[in-house]
Amino acid sequence: MIRTVPETTGEGIELYIRTYYSLLRSSGDVRIRSLEETHEGMRSSLHLGAESPEFDASAFLYAALRLPDCLDRAERVVMGQSDEVFLRGGFRNIAQWQRVDAPARRRRMLFDGKKTVAAFVSSVTDIDDLVPSLTAFQIEWNKLHHRLTTTQLGHDLAAGRVAASDVPTALRDTLGVNETDMARLYQVWGAQWDAKIQAVATHPTDLRVTSLASGFNDYRKAVQIWWDDLVRAADATYLEFRPIYFVSSNPHSLTNVLSGYALSQRDELAAFVMAQNPEGLAEEWQRLVEGDEPGAQDNFLYYVLRAYLRGNEARHRQWYDGETANGAISRFDEPSELDISCQIIDLQNLDIARIDPRLQMPGLARLRESNALIVNVDYPLGFAAYHLLSQIASSASDLLGIYLMGKAATLSGRVGDVMIPNVVYDEQSRNTFLFKNCFLAQDVAPYLLHGTVFDNQKAVTVRGTFLQNREFMHVFYREGYTDLEMEAGPYLSAIYEDIYPKRYPVNEIVNLFINAPYDIGLLHYASDTPYSRRQSLLSKSLSYFGVDATYACSVAILRRIFEVEIARLAQT
Repeated sequence: MIRTVPETTGEGIELYIRTYYSLLRSSGDVRIRSLEETHEGMRSSLHLGAESPEFDASAFLYAALRLPDCLDRAERVVMGQSDEVFLRGGFRNIAQWQRVDAPARRRRMLFDGKKTVAAFVSSVTDIDDLVPSLTAFQIEWNKLHHRLTTTQLGHDLAAGRVAASDVPTALRDTLGVNETDMARLYQVWGAQWDAKIQAVATHPTDLRVTSLASGFNDYRKAVQIWWDDLVRAADATYLEFRPIYFVSSNPHSLTNVLSGYALSQRDELAAFVMAQNPEGLAEEWQRLVEGDEPGAQDNFLYYVLRAYLRGNEARHRQWYDGETANGAISRFDEPSELDISCQIIDLQNLDIARIDPRLQMPGLARLRESNALIVNVDYPLGFAAYHLLSQIASSASDLLGIYLMGKAATLSGRVGDVMIPNVVYDEQSRNTFLFKNCFLAQDVAPYLLHGTVFDNQKAVTVRGTFLQNREFMHVFYREGYTDLEMEAGPYLSAIYEDIYPKRYPVNEIVNLFINAPYDIGLLHYASDTPYSRRQSLLSKSLSYFGVDATYACSVAILRRIFEVEIARLAQT
């Protein structure tokens, strides 16, 4: 059997994965404490300080942002694919539980208000993401607790005799945390700072986890329910009977450039920025206005629109009415099972005069004759991409193109660069996929103001963010891979099954050049440089600085869809 890379998952990582999957087969709860030793032994790049007695702020904050805020009150996390699975597991009243969200991870989670969190998992990737995050959270929480419990300050905090906000310097010194890490910790817990620090001082964390997610078919059922709900919600579009351009990106960028709403509110948004200065961006707007970068100004307006709408029901209603006017855009934002939102864009109803100027091209008027839809899903996590695209490919009338945009780590570029791969090695299937990417650097570069576009790249789809270490990354760096992400491999596995009459293979070189009947387009923008000390996703959020790459990719995808659709209409 031919391989293009040597065995990549190191012994420590493989042992960790085998350990938690073996333990999760148990009918009882698994204590996270039993996973700490193997977690530490894999020497994850995201948790380099796991074995150290010193607090690893980066790893703790990364995990905390991907877990619900109630975790300091919880004792147990139960994983399942759907309401049906939880009901079978004995959780009869789960519909009455409180919805709890993680700031940096889209996953439906519910809290019973006492000690149990229900986490809805859409694929094995959710397990590969949740378990390491829970373990990292517990290891680092308990380091802080140990620091406090051995001091008088800790006893005073636990008893409520003193509040954390009253003793910032003493607290920082006791915890052994520098000013930068303390500020980042406060950023996460700021609204509940005193209560959270009191909780750390009061008790250690001893989480237990159990999995009800036993069957592969349960994942399929969950995505089938998601699709059925979508079809019912989008009944007016006749979704099942019309050709589809499938896009996996985010819930806002495509709709922003197509609806024209933000651009129509330019004066309102500019006044809001100058008056409220969200994220300190007033100075940036002033710089853009004085410069000659109209595309950058548009990107800025798209970005601040979210802050402008937040918490204002009247503004939100006006935006929603403006975006969905004429039936051009339909939203499916509250699915009952998988936490994957979707937008359906009806090409024939687009108001061509209002779309982003960068999308203008000859022949756009012909879109009035189109019967095609763009189905844009908020990119799923890891292997959930396989289940999702498999469902859509088997249910849709016709697929006209598949376009994938997402964040990635780069082993050689910089944050904000765009990578265009035509080779993908998938850690899930251990396949190496070769395909023709419909995008070249020239398709994105004109719209990218600050980064660089690299085409003809090699990407690797990893199993989880914690499940890699420097040895793992060195293997790929040596083999010429420059792009680490989590969805491309599963998507390509689903594409293979849409093209060929059999299940995707394992541990092979898979050539999708030959029989692909539609566009395959992958665009990744760099959010992390794990092989460099310059920047890291643990220390720097893309935030506004990711807007340039996001909208460059969005414009490139939409221009490609328009070109393909105009050409298709010309043949009819």
